[in-house]
Amino acid sequence: MNASQPFSASAHVLPPLPTHSSATAQQDPMKRQKGTERVYLPLTPAKQAQLFPGCGEAVMPYLHRSLRPQPHPAPRDARTVHSSGQSFEELRQGCLQSSTLFEDADFPASNSSLFYSERPQVPFVWKRPGEIVENPEFILGGATRTDICQGELGDCWLLAAIASLTLNQKALARVVPQDQDFGSGYAGIFHFQFWQHSEWLDVVIDDRLPTFRDRLVFLHSADHNEFWSALLEKAYAKLNGSYEALKGGSTMEAMEDFTGGVAETFQIREAPEDFYDILEKALQRGSLLGCSIDILNASESEARTPFGLIKGHAYTVTGLDQVNLQGRKVKLIRVRNPWGQVEWNGRWSDSSLEWRSVNLEEQKRLGHCALDDGEFWMAFEDFKAHFDKVEICNLTPDALEDNALHRWEVTVHQGSWVRGSTAGGCRNFLDTFWTNPQIKLSLTEKDEVQDSCTFLAALMQKDRRKLKRFGASMLTIGYAIYQCPDKDQDKDGHLSRDFFRYNASLARSKTFINLREVSGRFQLPPGDYILIPSTFEPHQEADFCLRIFSEKRAVTRDLDENIDIDLPEPPKPTPQEEETEEEQQFRALFQRIAGEDMEVTAEELEYVLNAVLQKKTALKFKKLSLLSCRNIISLMDTSGNGKLEFEEFRVFWDKLKHWMSLFLQFDVDKSGTMSSYELRTALKAAGFQLSGHLLQLVILRGVPVPECGEQGLHPPQHKRVHHLDHEHLRMHR
Repeated sequence: MNASQPFSASAHVLPPLPTHSSATAQQDPMKRQKGTERVYLPLTPAKQAQLFPGCGEAVMPYLHRSLRPQPHPAPRDARTVHSSGQSFEELRQGCLQSSTLFEDADFPASNSSLFYSERPQVPFVWKRPGEIVENPEFILGGATRTDICQGELGDCWLLAAIASLTLNQKALARVVPQDQDFGSGYAGIFHFQFWQHSEWLDVVIDDRLPTFRDRLVFLHSADHNEFWSALLEKAYAKLNGSYEALKGGSTMEAMEDFTGGVAETFQIREAPEDFYDILEKALQRGSLLGCSIDILNASESEARTPFGLIKGHAYTVTGLDQVNLQGRKVKLIRVRNPWGQVEWNGRWSDSSLEWRSVNLEEQKRLGHCALDDGEFWMAFEDFKAHFDKVEICNLTPDALEDNALHRWEVTVHQGSWVRGSTAGGCRNFLDTFWTNPQIKLSLTEKDEVQDSCTFLAALMQKDRRKLKRFGASMLTIGYAIYQCPDKDQDKDGHLSRDFFRYNASLARSKTFINLREVSGRFQLPPGDYILIPSTFEPHQEADFCLRIFSEKRAVTRDLDENIDIDLPEPPKPTPQEEETEEEQQFRALFQRIAGEDMEVTAEELEYVLNAVLQKKTALKFKKLSLLSCRNIISLMDTSGNGKLEFEEFRVFWDKLKHWMSLFLQFDVDKSGTMSSYELRTALKAAGFQLSGHLLQLVILRGVPVPECGEQGLHPPQHKRVHHLDHEHLRMHR
């Protein structure tokens, strides 16, 4: 791969995992219909490696994180992630005072930092730059694309992103802080800043680098005295756990980590009619734009076309404008070859005849000059005919230049897919799809020139590269968007299964695919919508980050955070002389249970409940313990005497009958036990509206968690909430 490429060309992008579906299905991954909703066909194998709790220091997927919108922190607020808790400057000053060079215990100079699945084929020696060359420099003559030369690691996607980073000096200065060098303040310590899941992190490293025969093994500069690029690669390797974790990837993945932006890819032949306007707005917002020409095989890589364009090479889009030509407006686009030479030679190229019809003042305004500097204009229609793909890295407000004309409004949600609770899979799996996290999106302001509201939805699965050493891989993810049914949805909370049974989605991600992030641009009328992020298959666990980029302000909230109890008032006691025949029979039953003192003890309650429940053949009943009965009494005993009097016992008995009725009603598969999904609807019918976090706690307590290394996941009916007595206690706590 040529080190100068700033954006990923088709030959350099990590391909999706192989698919078992037909070629037709790949071209139209949502072809088949089922009822009112499309059936998704994944672009990846159905089974993917799963990560289970207890696998090292990784972030566990089922830890609760609020889905409420969060502010987008600026780079100056970058969080230090070194285990000492000290900042870069504190660590550096400590080394200077002790006259020692920093050694990073978090990322030691050992094989564990290099590879997790193999050993180096040659003996690597970790050396500091001063041990490799006499006069090391951090940045020599400015950071440019020529400072990026690939080594023995398959991370060309990262190198392409770094090359692109050098074209944006403000973004580069944030990722590569300028407060460090090999001068008087040198202490063997450097730091770099990366964006991770809506948060900026300050990553500290020492400057020991892997070498072989006094040459850097991995990324290095063309000038052997310059080390900023090699140290940047090391910091990114530390962020992801090892150098090996960087093998294979997408350029846009690294671009997002360098800018906090969101990636968007357009196949030019399938681009919308307002594609020119989309590109123009992106440039106005300071977004990074790249374009490329696809290749059919490796032999075409960097082959030159008759018009001077390079196949399989990444270009940068640097401008859009219109020019008057013989009384008509012509749309132009300005493109830059990062090589700094080799340009387009067709219409509107530097020396083309079209410029002779444009006055000098207009040429000056457009910056036209006939120099082979790698930058050139071309007609937008020619651009669409000769290029195949455009990639846009839309930057967040904190990453834009101060004078940017337009900025995205950004909302960030953090969440998790938890097996048995919120990991419902895609719409193909109707019985569980409704349990996925549900985010309400309110679009209130129309775009400036349209009657609709434009927004980008970007769904990112978190930490999968970092967790590769534990067997994790990219899950197949996507999302669907539905019209919100009514204005009272905030009160009703989570949409039920019946809603998705009878309502089709209005929009969705283009496909479910095993990439770190899936994003899409949408235009919808003002109104309220429900966005459902999910994995393709149910029961797959991961953390996720959902970002909404909107042209106008959009309001979002999580429907899973409602907590409410709607229980009927207990009936007032009926005077004994007014009791019905049924009530009189119940009083006689109570007298036989309670005895002369007319109070039920825990031992008496244990006897009667076990006797009654054992006769319920529709329940898989486990004998109640004395402790459970004492807990019941402590919940129902309003008088505080440790026993149940008649009215207390009557209220409890009515509740027990109600709960048993609900249990039987929502035990859909008539198994005599209740799955986590059945439990959710049963609790709501009983009057308990639980937040997603509380529901996860209930599920985690009642559903066994697989051990690390267990392969595959069972259907929900195999992992049951235990028994009625446990359930009874859980609903009251």
